[in-house]
Amino acid sequence: MEALKQVECWPCAHAAVALVSATGVEASHGEPERPFAWASVSKLATAVCVLAAVEERLVGLDDPAGPAGSSVRHLLAHASGLPFEGKAPIAAPGQRRIYSNGGFELLGALLAAAAGMPFAAYFEAVWGFPLAGSPASGVEAPLGRLVEVASELLAPVRISTRALGEATRVQFPGLGGVLPGFGRFEPNDFGLGFELRDAKAPHWTGARNSASSFGHFGASGTFLWVDPGAGIALACLTDREFGDWAKDAWPALSDAVLAEWEGRCRGAGRPRA
Repeated sequence: MEALKQVECWPCAHAAVALVSATGVEASHGEPERPFAWASVSKLATAVCVLAAVEERLVGLDDPAGPAGSSVRHLLAHASGLPFEGKAPIAAPGQRRIYSNGGFELLGALLAAAAGMPFAAYFEAVWGFPLAGSPASGVEAPLGRLVEVASELLAPVRISTRALGEATRVQFPGLGGVLPGFGRFEPNDFGLGFELRDAKAPHWTGARNSASSFGHFGASGTFLWVDPGAGIALACLTDREFGDWAKDAWPALSDAVLAEWEGRCRGAGRPRA
């Protein structure tokens, strides 16, 4: 796929990118064997672990967790009132969308207690690859592992389709808040660990991405989006810290990939998902 070659012009020394459909990798470019720090893209894999634990009945989405009045659902949806870092709330649960690494660390501790094992052990049991640090940002792994996450979010096997549907539905509708790096949105919609594109603009996905797109990006220059409308996911790892370069480069890549994919589908007589 020609569009993926755009990463060669990005201001990073190393990059790896893959287009994924429900049947597997459609195209890739870059350095697939190189480990990259995923940063907050790790939250997608952690969220799947929590959802798997819910389906195992180790924890419940509405179990108390975090600040008084908060639940597992609040923590996953960045609606617990916890700040970006730390354990002291700065708002009441369900009142504001405050992006919180601390909330995901609490989820890891809660699941560890419920499962009777370190969260990293539970994570590796679910995914088959290790968590090197925090549940919020600790994955360091090559592109193939991110492709596994993309595949799970296109055609789940670790969790049920029902669970994925719930996880990609807006939780606590109407909450406003700041999407790091892009400013304040009213509303700033999140599902259960997944950032939802909806009508946000500007956004790190492309203008061609459907409103149903969901995923996450990371401060290490990484992202994964899934577009149910197109039936594909785009996984990207780099060694360049997120900044203004990404605000231009990521949407341009996303739009080029979607345009090329749509053209390929038309040529093959294959409808979009």
